[in-house]
Amino acid sequence: MATVSFDHVTKKYGDVTAVHDFNLEIADGEFMVLVGPSGCGKTTNLRMIAGLEEISDGTLRIGDRVVNDVPPKDRDIAMVFQSYALYPHMTVRDNMAFGLKLRKVPKSDIEKRVADAAGILSLDKYLDRKPKELSGGQRQRVALGRAIVREPAVFLMDEPLSNLDAKLRVQTRAEIARIHQRLGTTMVYVTHDQIEAMTMGTRIAVMSEGLLMQVGTPQTLYDSPANRFVAGFIGSPSMNFIDVTLEGSGADAKLVGAGGWVVPLPRRLAESVAAQGVRKIIAGFRPEHLDIGEGGDNATAFQGKADVVEYLGNEELLHVTAANQDIVAIVGSEHRVKPGDILTLVLPMDKLHLFDAESGASLVSERTAVAA
Repeated sequence: MATVSFDHVTKKYGDVTAVHDFNLEIADGEFMVLVGPSGCGKTTNLRMIAGLEEISDGTLRIGDRVVNDVPPKDRDIAMVFQSYALYPHMTVRDNMAFGLKLRKVPKSDIEKRVADAAGILSLDKYLDRKPKELSGGQRQRVALGRAIVREPAVFLMDEPLSNLDAKLRVQTRAEIARIHQRLGTTMVYVTHDQIEAMTMGTRIAVMSEGLLMQVGTPQTLYDSPANRFVAGFIGSPSMNFIDVTLEGSGADAKLVGAGGWVVPLPRRLAESVAAQGVRKIIAGFRPEHLDIGEGGDNATAFQGKADVVEYLGNEELLHVTAANQDIVAIVGSEHRVKPGDILTLVLPMDKLHLFDAESGASLVSERTAVAA
């Protein structure tokens, strides 16, 4: 096992900077997920770890060794790609063993490693089959097995679930998480799917346009996003955002938006925001934090009309028009909302996020400050 360290790493393609001054410490045995929209630089970072892309500037270490100029074969890494890249004429056993044979590993060791990996991945009864006889999920497990038998210091995974259907993605996601728990090997996993990132990662690094936006545990990113981008990217459905202005001060402070949107602010929060000299603000709140009710202490309430109701079994996803804004809310299905219903939606004040409208940075350093 090993650590992976990015120290001011930059990657340029001519005049285009794909990754800019990237700094990240991946701990020994950690499951780090690099997440972000297409073109943000996450796969480029993974390929730099693998040695498939040269580093334009900065230093990359695996363990204590600088690997900027180390060939891929000497980096002690194993990579699982989006495509399975299996040899169609070989059995599962031979596909998993092929890399070890090239390295002249003794036959007895190869057999043991393949058997162990097959046991971990529940592939025992498929070892004599060829890839065309397997389902997509089974083929992906073979690709994982081929990496596991290498016993590398670091596993690299580049969107390995994107070719699977929804049910198989959920199953394989859990399998990969179990593999990490069992092996304890450092894993770096790239995905554009924030649900994969939230459910699998020990920590998550969120990227946008070649820049690192925030690194933290899934709960930290969800509860305390550093900026509007992270707040909008993490969470499904996405966070609601409203453009507002801070008016008044002290006990009279409030957020005012278009269409008569008014949210009174607790004194401590108002003072915290005012001290930063910001008046133009983006207010954010998650759909799952809204409820139907009458409001109360440490909460704000507003009325809206339900336009679309999506029934999800134990809950309903509502598309609501409130003060000329489109709001998404998730509420319990016991409310039995119908399109056209006039609702009072309640938001606890400790679930309100505030961002600088100009920079996008969070204006609340601690979520507890909102409830005061």
